[in-house]
Amino acid sequence: MRRVKTGLDVWVEQGFAPLKGKRVGAIVNPTSVDSNFQHLADLLARTPGVHLAALFGPEHGVRGEAQYMVAVDADRDRRTGVPVHSLYGSTFESLSPRPEWLEGLDALVFDIQDVGSRYYTYVYTMALAMKVAGAAKIPFYVLDRPNPLNGVTIEGNLVGERYRSFVGLYPIPNRHGMTAGELARLFNDEQGFGCELTVVPMQGWRREDFWSDTGLPFLPPSPNMPTADTALVYPGMCQGEGTNVSEGRGTCRPFEQFGAPWVDSDALIARLEREQLPGVRFRAVGFTPTFDKYRGVSCNGAFIHVTDRDAFLPLRTGIAIFQALYELWQGRGFAWREDAYEFVDDVPAFDLLCGTDQVRRGIEAGWPLNRLLEGFDAQAQEFARRRERHLLYARGS
Repeated sequence: MRRVKTGLDVWVEQGFAPLKGKRVGAIVNPTSVDSNFQHLADLLARTPGVHLAALFGPEHGVRGEAQYMVAVDADRDRRTGVPVHSLYGSTFESLSPRPEWLEGLDALVFDIQDVGSRYYTYVYTMALAMKVAGAAKIPFYVLDRPNPLNGVTIEGNLVGERYRSFVGLYPIPNRHGMTAGELARLFNDEQGFGCELTVVPMQGWRREDFWSDTGLPFLPPSPNMPTADTALVYPGMCQGEGTNVSEGRGTCRPFEQFGAPWVDSDALIARLEREQLPGVRFRAVGFTPTFDKYRGVSCNGAFIHVTDRDAFLPLRTGIAIFQALYELWQGRGFAWREDAYEFVDDVPAFDLLCGTDQVRRGIEAGWPLNRLLEGFDAQAQEFARRRERHLLYARGS
Protein backbone atom coordinates (compact mmCIF):
# COMPACT_ATOMS: atom_id res chain seq x y z
CA MET A 1 0.00 0.00 0.00
CA ARG A 2 1.17 3.52 -0.79
CA ARG A 3 2.22 5.37 2.36
CA VAL A 4 2.50 9.12 2.65
CA LYS A 5 5.58 10.59 4.31
CA THR A 6 4.65 13.48 6.58
CA GLY A 7 6.83 16.56 6.90
CA LEU A 8 8.15 15.10 10.15
CA ASP A 9 9.13 11.84 8.43
CA VAL A 10 10.99 13.87 5.81
CA TRP A 11 12.89 15.74 8.50
CA VAL A 12 13.69 12.55 10.42
CA GLU A 13 15.36 11.19 7.27
CA GLN A 14 17.36 14.43 7.07
CA GLY A 15 18.43 14.18 10.71
CA PHE A 16 16.70 17.52 11.47
CA ALA A 17 19.52 19.24 9.57
CA PRO A 18 17.75 22.66 9.36
CA LEU A 19 17.67 22.84 13.17
CA LYS A 20 21.29 21.97 13.91
CA GLY A 21 22.95 24.51 16.16
CA LYS A 22 19.62 26.15 17.07
CA ARG A 23 17.54 26.64 20.19
CA VAL A 24 14.12 25.37 19.17
CA GLY A 25 10.56 25.81 20.39
CA ALA A 26 7.97 23.28 19.20
CA ILE A 27 4.18 23.57 19.03
CA VAL A 28 3.00 19.99 19.39
CA ASN A 29 0.27 17.65 20.57
CA PRO A 30 -0.17 13.83 20.62
CA THR A 31 -0.31 13.63 16.81
CA SER A 32 3.22 15.01 16.47
CA VAL A 33 4.75 11.59 15.80
CA ASP A 34 6.74 10.03 12.99
CA SER A 35 6.06 6.73 11.22
CA ASN A 36 7.55 4.86 14.19
CA PHE A 37 5.27 6.69 16.65
CA GLN A 38 8.15 8.69 18.06
CA HIS A 39 7.02 12.11 19.28
CA LEU A 40 8.68 15.22 17.84
CA ALA A 41 9.54 16.51 21.32
CA ASP A 42 11.31 13.26 22.20
CA LEU A 43 13.11 13.18 18.85
CA LEU A 44 14.36 16.76 19.16
CA ALA A 45 15.41 16.26 22.78
CA ARG A 46 17.81 13.49 21.79
CA THR A 47 19.04 14.84 18.43
CA PRO A 48 22.70 15.91 18.67
CA GLY A 49 23.22 19.56 17.83
CA VAL A 50 19.58 20.54 18.45
CA HIS A 51 18.59 22.23 21.69
CA LEU A 52 14.90 21.77 22.45
CA ALA A 53 14.32 24.82 24.63
CA ALA A 54 10.52 25.03 24.95
CA LEU A 55 7.27 23.31 24.09
CA PHE A 56 4.01 25.10 23.36
CA GLY A 57 0.67 23.40 24.03
CA PRO A 58 -2.45 24.20 21.94
CA GLU A 59 -6.02 23.43 23.00
CA HIS A 60 -6.00 20.01 24.78
CA GLY A 61 -2.30 20.36 25.67
CA VAL A 62 1.08 19.03 24.56
CA ARG A 63 0.23 15.45 25.51
CA GLY A 64 -3.55 15.82 25.00
CA GLU A 65 -4.79 15.67 28.58
CA ALA A 66 -7.41 18.48 28.50
CA GLN A 67 -11.00 18.43 27.21
CA TYR A 68 -12.37 21.00 24.75
CA MET A 69 -12.61 24.61 25.88
CA VAL A 70 -10.70 23.80 29.09
CA ALA A 71 -7.77 26.09 29.88
CA VAL A 72 -4.48 24.23 29.59
CA ASP A 73 -1.99 24.48 32.44
CA ALA A 74 1.71 24.85 31.73
CA ASP A 75 4.69 23.55 33.66
CA ARG A 76 7.30 21.09 32.37
CA ASP A 77 6.88 18.23 29.97
CA ARG A 78 6.93 15.00 31.95
CA ARG A 79 9.01 13.13 29.36
CA THR A 80 11.61 15.66 28.26
CA GLY A 81 11.68 18.00 31.26
CA VAL A 82 11.43 20.94 28.85
CA PRO A 83 9.40 24.02 29.92
CA VAL A 84 5.87 24.08 28.52
CA HIS A 85 3.96 27.25 27.64
CA SER A 86 0.18 27.11 27.25
CA LEU A 87 -1.40 28.54 24.11
CA TYR A 88 -4.93 27.93 25.36
CA GLY A 89 -5.87 29.73 28.55
CA SER A 90 -8.93 31.60 29.76
CA THR A 91 -8.67 34.73 27.56
CA PHE A 92 -8.20 35.42 23.86
CA GLU A 93 -4.79 36.94 24.67
CA SER A 94 -3.70 33.58 26.07
CA LEU A 95 -3.89 32.04 22.59
CA SER A 96 -0.70 33.76 21.38
CA PRO A 97 2.85 33.17 22.63
CA ARG A 98 4.12 35.92 24.89
CA PRO A 99 7.12 37.68 23.32
CA GLU A 100 9.28 36.85 26.36
CA TRP A 101 8.67 33.13 25.76
CA LEU A 102 10.42 33.44 22.40
CA GLU A 103 13.51 35.19 23.74
CA GLY A 104 16.61 33.14 22.95
CA LEU A 105 14.84 30.90 20.42
CA ASP A 106 16.28 30.49 16.92
CA ALA A 107 13.31 28.61 15.43
CA LEU A 108 9.68 27.68 16.04
CA VAL A 109 8.36 24.37 14.68
CA PHE A 110 4.66 23.52 14.26
CA ASP A 111 3.68 19.86 13.79
CA ILE A 112 0.02 19.07 14.56
CA GLN A 113 -2.57 17.10 12.60
CA ASP A 114 -5.49 19.22 11.37
CA VAL A 115 -8.88 17.77 10.34
CA GLY A 116 -9.86 20.05 7.46
CA SER A 117 -12.62 22.08 9.17
CA ARG A 118 -12.35 25.77 9.94
CA TYR A 119 -13.67 25.29 13.50
CA TYR A 120 -10.63 23.23 14.47
CA THR A 121 -8.43 25.56 16.49
CA TYR A 122 -4.93 24.26 15.78
CA VAL A 123 -4.45 26.20 12.54
CA TYR A 124 -5.30 29.42 14.40
CA THR A 125 -2.78 28.53 17.10
CA MET A 126 -0.32 28.17 14.23
CA ALA A 127 -1.34 31.50 12.69
CA LEU A 128 -1.13 33.47 15.94
CA ALA A 129 2.28 31.96 16.66
CA MET A 130 3.41 32.89 13.14
CA LYS A 131 2.33 36.48 13.76
CA VAL A 132 4.39 36.72 16.95
CA ALA A 133 7.34 34.91 15.34
CA GLY A 134 7.22 37.35 12.43
CA ALA A 135 7.43 40.31 14.80
CA ALA A 136 10.32 38.66 16.65
CA LYS A 137 12.14 37.71 13.41
CA ILE A 138 12.21 34.04 14.38
CA PRO A 139 12.03 31.50 11.52
CA PHE A 140 8.87 29.38 11.58
CA TYR A 141 8.68 25.82 10.23
CA VAL A 142 5.49 23.87 9.49
CA LEU A 143 5.87 20.10 9.14
CA ASP A 144 2.97 19.31 6.85
CA ARG A 145 0.37 16.55 7.26
CA PRO A 146 -2.61 15.34 5.18
CA ASN A 147 -6.03 16.92 5.13
CA PRO A 148 -8.20 13.90 6.09
CA LEU A 149 -11.11 15.21 3.98
CA ASN A 150 -9.01 15.54 0.77
CA GLY A 151 -7.61 18.70 -0.75
CA VAL A 152 -10.14 19.04 -3.56
CA THR A 153 -13.58 19.53 -2.04
CA ILE A 154 -14.50 22.97 -0.71
CA GLU A 155 -17.83 23.57 1.01
CA GLY A 156 -19.21 26.54 2.86
CA ASN A 157 -19.21 30.28 3.26
CA LEU A 158 -16.49 32.67 4.40
CA VAL A 159 -16.48 33.99 7.96
CA GLY A 160 -17.89 37.51 8.16
CA GLU A 161 -15.93 40.16 10.05
CA ARG A 162 -18.40 40.30 12.95
CA TYR A 163 -18.20 36.53 13.38
CA ARG A 164 -14.43 36.10 13.71
CA SER A 165 -13.42 33.94 16.67
CA PHE A 166 -11.07 31.13 17.58
CA VAL A 167 -13.33 28.76 15.61
CA GLY A 168 -13.13 31.01 12.54
CA LEU A 169 -10.39 33.61 12.82
CA TYR A 170 -9.99 34.27 9.09
CA PRO A 171 -12.29 34.16 6.01
CA ILE A 172 -12.05 30.50 5.02
CA PRO A 173 -14.88 28.00 4.32
CA ASN A 174 -16.15 25.34 6.71
CA ARG A 175 -14.39 22.68 4.61
CA HIS A 176 -11.36 24.38 3.09
CA GLY A 177 -9.53 21.54 1.33
CA MET A 178 -6.05 22.71 2.40
CA THR A 179 -3.27 21.30 4.52
CA ALA A 180 -1.89 23.15 7.54
CA GLY A 181 1.20 24.07 5.54
CA GLU A 182 -0.87 25.49 2.70
CA LEU A 183 -3.00 27.46 5.16
CA ALA A 184 0.19 28.81 6.75
CA ARG A 185 1.24 30.16 3.36
CA LEU A 186 -2.19 31.70 2.78
CA PHE A 187 -2.39 33.28 6.26
CA ASN A 188 1.14 34.67 6.06
CA ASP A 189 0.37 36.30 2.73
CA GLU A 190 -3.16 37.54 3.34
CA GLN A 191 -2.70 38.65 6.95
CA GLY A 192 0.70 40.25 6.38
CA PHE A 193 2.46 38.44 9.21
CA GLY A 194 5.89 38.97 7.66
CA CYS A 195 6.86 35.57 9.00
CA GLU A 196 9.99 33.82 7.70
CA LEU A 197 7.99 30.70 6.87
CA THR A 198 9.22 27.33 5.67
CA VAL A 199 6.76 24.53 4.97
CA VAL A 200 8.27 21.05 4.91
CA PRO A 201 6.03 19.26 2.37
CA MET A 202 4.82 15.71 2.56
CA GLN A 203 5.90 13.14 0.02
CA GLY A 204 3.30 11.03 -1.78
CA TRP A 205 0.13 12.93 -0.81
CA ARG A 206 -2.34 13.60 -3.64
CA ARG A 207 -5.03 16.27 -3.44
CA GLU A 208 -7.85 13.77 -3.93
CA ASP A 209 -6.69 11.57 -1.04
CA PHE A 210 -8.97 10.94 1.91
CA TRP A 211 -7.28 9.69 5.08
CA SER A 212 -7.74 6.02 4.20
CA ASP A 213 -5.74 6.60 1.00
CA THR A 214 -2.62 7.75 2.87
CA GLY A 215 -1.60 4.47 4.53
CA LEU A 216 -1.12 6.40 7.78
CA PRO A 217 -2.66 5.40 11.11
CA PHE A 218 -5.19 7.94 12.39
CA LEU A 219 -4.22 9.30 15.80
CA PRO A 220 -6.97 11.27 17.56
CA PRO A 221 -5.92 14.95 17.25
CA SER A 222 -8.24 15.82 20.16
CA PRO A 223 -10.26 13.82 22.72
CA ASN A 224 -13.49 13.93 20.70
CA MET A 225 -12.00 13.23 17.27
CA PRO A 226 -11.39 9.47 17.59
CA THR A 227 -11.48 8.42 13.92
CA ALA A 228 -11.21 9.75 10.38
CA ASP A 229 -14.96 9.04 10.08
CA THR A 230 -15.48 11.59 12.85
CA ALA A 231 -13.52 14.16 10.87
CA LEU A 232 -15.69 13.56 7.80
CA VAL A 233 -18.93 14.61 9.53
CA TYR A 234 -17.33 17.31 11.69
CA PRO A 235 -17.69 20.27 9.24
CA GLY A 236 -21.45 20.05 9.76
CA MET A 237 -21.88 18.54 13.17
CA CYS A 238 -19.55 20.84 15.11
CA GLN A 239 -22.36 23.39 14.77
CA GLY A 240 -24.14 21.37 17.45
CA GLU A 241 -21.91 23.11 19.96
CA GLY A 242 -24.06 26.18 19.31
CA THR A 243 -27.22 24.37 20.48
CA ASN A 244 -28.45 22.36 23.46
CA VAL A 245 -28.39 19.18 21.34
CA SER A 246 -25.77 16.62 22.36
CA GLU A 247 -23.25 16.20 19.57
CA GLY A 248 -22.33 12.83 21.06
CA ARG A 249 -19.59 13.98 23.42
CA GLY A 250 -19.31 11.49 26.23
CA THR A 251 -20.02 8.59 23.84
CA CYS A 252 -17.72 6.42 21.74
CA ARG A 253 -18.87 8.09 18.48
CA PRO A 254 -18.99 11.87 18.98
CA PHE A 255 -20.32 13.95 16.06
CA GLU A 256 -21.42 10.82 14.19
CA GLN A 257 -24.36 10.52 16.56
CA PHE A 258 -26.43 13.28 18.11
CA GLY A 259 -29.62 13.70 20.08
CA ALA A 260 -31.37 14.82 23.25
CA PRO A 261 -33.89 13.41 25.74
CA TRP A 262 -36.77 15.14 23.95
CA VAL A 263 -35.97 13.88 20.41
CA ASP A 264 -38.21 11.37 18.63
CA SER A 265 -35.74 9.49 16.42
CA ASP A 266 -38.31 8.28 13.90
CA ALA A 267 -39.81 11.74 13.41
CA LEU A 268 -36.35 13.27 13.02
CA ILE A 269 -35.18 10.73 10.45
CA ALA A 270 -38.41 11.00 8.47
CA ARG A 271 -37.93 14.79 8.32
CA LEU A 272 -34.29 14.45 7.20
CA GLU A 273 -35.09 11.90 4.51
CA ARG A 274 -37.30 14.50 2.82
CA GLU A 275 -34.17 16.52 2.01
CA GLN A 276 -32.63 13.67 -0.05
CA LEU A 277 -29.16 14.55 1.23
CA PRO A 278 -26.42 12.99 -0.93
CA GLY A 279 -24.15 10.21 0.28
CA VAL A 280 -25.71 9.73 3.72
CA ARG A 281 -28.31 7.68 5.61
CA PHE A 282 -29.55 7.99 9.17
CA ARG A 283 -30.18 5.32 11.81
CA ALA A 284 -32.15 5.70 15.03
CA VAL A 285 -29.99 5.48 18.15
CA GLY A 286 -30.16 5.91 21.89
CA PHE A 287 -27.19 6.87 24.06
CA THR A 288 -26.32 8.17 27.52
CA PRO A 289 -23.42 10.67 27.59
CA THR A 290 -20.83 10.15 30.32
CA PHE A 291 -19.98 13.88 30.37
CA ASP A 292 -20.93 17.23 28.79
CA LYS A 293 -24.55 17.81 27.71
CA TYR A 294 -27.11 15.48 29.30
CA ARG A 295 -24.51 13.65 31.33
CA GLY A 296 -26.07 10.47 32.69
CA VAL A 297 -29.37 11.15 30.90
CA SER A 298 -30.77 8.86 28.21
CA CYS A 299 -30.95 10.56 24.80
CA ASN A 300 -32.63 9.66 21.52
CA GLY A 301 -31.31 10.74 18.16
CA ALA A 302 -29.68 9.55 14.98
CA PHE A 303 -26.41 8.13 13.75
CA ILE A 304 -24.91 9.51 10.53
CA HIS A 305 -23.83 6.80 8.10
CA VAL A 306 -21.80 8.17 5.18
CA THR A 307 -22.53 5.89 2.23
CA ASP A 308 -20.60 7.82 -0.44
CA ARG A 309 -17.80 10.02 0.85
CA ASP A 310 -17.31 11.70 -2.54
CA ALA A 311 -20.95 12.79 -2.76
CA PHE A 312 -21.43 13.53 0.95
CA LEU A 313 -21.78 17.21 1.88
CA PRO A 314 -21.13 17.48 5.62
CA LEU A 315 -22.06 21.15 5.98
CA ARG A 316 -25.33 20.82 4.05
CA THR A 317 -26.12 17.72 6.10
CA GLY A 318 -25.36 19.43 9.42
CA ILE A 319 -27.46 22.49 8.63
CA ALA A 320 -30.34 20.23 7.54
CA ILE A 321 -30.08 18.39 10.88
CA PHE A 322 -30.29 21.52 13.02
CA GLN A 323 -33.02 22.93 10.82
CA ALA A 324 -35.04 19.76 11.41
CA LEU A 325 -34.40 19.80 15.16
CA TYR A 326 -35.55 23.42 15.41
CA GLU A 327 -38.60 22.82 13.23
CA LEU A 328 -39.73 19.79 15.23
CA TRP A 329 -38.82 20.82 18.80
CA GLN A 330 -38.45 24.58 19.04
CA GLY A 331 -40.27 25.56 22.24
CA ARG A 332 -40.48 21.88 23.24
CA GLY A 333 -36.82 21.23 24.06
CA PHE A 334 -34.58 22.73 21.39
CA ALA A 335 -32.64 25.91 22.18
CA TRP A 336 -29.68 27.86 20.87
CA ARG A 337 -26.64 28.10 23.13
CA GLU A 338 -26.66 31.46 24.94
CA ASP A 339 -23.53 31.43 27.10
CA ALA A 340 -20.07 32.63 26.02
CA TYR A 341 -18.27 30.49 23.47
CA GLU A 342 -14.58 30.56 22.54
CA PHE A 343 -13.97 33.88 24.35
CA VAL A 344 -16.93 35.64 22.68
CA ASP A 345 -20.04 36.59 24.68
CA ASP A 346 -21.88 39.05 22.40
CA VAL A 347 -22.53 36.81 19.36
CA PRO A 348 -24.52 33.54 19.50
CA ALA A 349 -22.26 30.49 19.39
CA PHE A 350 -24.20 29.05 16.44
CA ASP A 351 -23.53 32.23 14.43
CA LEU A 352 -19.81 32.08 15.27
CA LEU A 353 -19.67 28.51 14.01
CA CYS A 354 -21.61 29.39 10.85
CA GLY A 355 -19.55 32.55 10.29
CA THR A 356 -22.84 34.37 9.67
CA ASP A 357 -26.27 34.82 11.24
CA GLN A 358 -27.94 33.90 7.94
CA VAL A 359 -28.41 30.24 8.85
CA ARG A 360 -29.88 30.78 12.33
CA ARG A 361 -32.16 33.62 11.21
CA GLY A 362 -33.29 31.56 8.23
CA ILE A 363 -34.03 28.52 10.37
CA GLU A 364 -36.09 30.67 12.72
CA ALA A 365 -37.94 32.18 9.73
CA GLY A 366 -38.72 28.77 8.22
CA TRP A 367 -36.60 29.12 5.07
CA PRO A 368 -36.04 26.00 2.91
CA LEU A 369 -32.60 24.42 3.03
CA ASN A 370 -31.39 25.85 -0.28
CA ARG A 371 -32.15 29.37 0.89
CA LEU A 372 -30.26 28.80 4.17
CA LEU A 373 -27.21 28.01 2.03
CA GLU A 374 -27.75 30.82 -0.47
CA GLY A 375 -24.48 32.40 -1.59
CA PHE A 376 -22.30 29.73 -0.01
CA ASP A 377 -21.22 28.11 -3.30
CA ALA A 378 -20.14 31.47 -4.72
CA GLN A 379 -18.05 32.17 -1.63
CA ALA A 380 -16.46 28.73 -1.84
CA GLN A 381 -15.55 29.39 -5.47
CA GLU A 382 -14.03 32.73 -4.50
CA PHE A 383 -11.90 30.96 -1.91
CA ALA A 384 -10.84 28.34 -4.47
CA ARG A 385 -9.36 31.16 -6.55
CA ARG A 386 -7.70 32.81 -3.55
CA ARG A 387 -6.03 29.64 -2.35
CA GLU A 388 -4.66 28.50 -5.72
CA ARG A 389 -1.19 30.07 -5.50
CA HIS A 390 -0.63 28.70 -2.00
CA LEU A 391 -1.21 25.03 -2.87
CA LEU A 392 1.72 22.62 -2.65
CA TYR A 393 0.25 19.36 -3.95
CA ALA A 394 -1.30 18.14 -7.20
CA ARG A 395 -3.86 15.50 -8.04
CA GLY A 396 -2.56 12.05 -8.80
CA SER A 397 -2.09 10.86 -12.36
